[in-house]
Amino acid sequence: MAMHIKKGDIVQVISGSSKYKKLPDGTERGVKKGEVIAVSPEEKKVIVKDANVIHKHVKPRRQGETGGIVDAEGAMYASKVALYCPKCDKGVRTHIEVVDGKKVRVCAKCGHKFD
Repeated sequence: MAMHIKKGDIVQVISGSSKYKKLPDGTERGVKKGEVIAVSPEEKKVIVKDANVIHKHVKPRRQGETGGIVDAEGAMYASKVALYCPKCDKGVRTHIEVVDGKKVRVCAKCGHKFD
């Protein structure tokens, strides 16, 4: 199944608890952007760097190795992110155009080509 997001894309989180950046003073401001680390088309989920951070409890596997609580990025539904357009400076919807026999994602607002 095809998805509108690919690995390596810069996306903007548009819903959920990871929508805003947390500042050191505890306030939230701005919309979070990040790079897509992994895509799972079967589950329709993506993993975005520094978004949807979860705490994993890791057990030591070898002697001498330490366990503990590790922060890791969790998967989120692809519908919660929008492809970031550098021209529009925000997350946008896209449509597909055929250029030289190749499918290319295009910004619906300004016409910026992503691929």
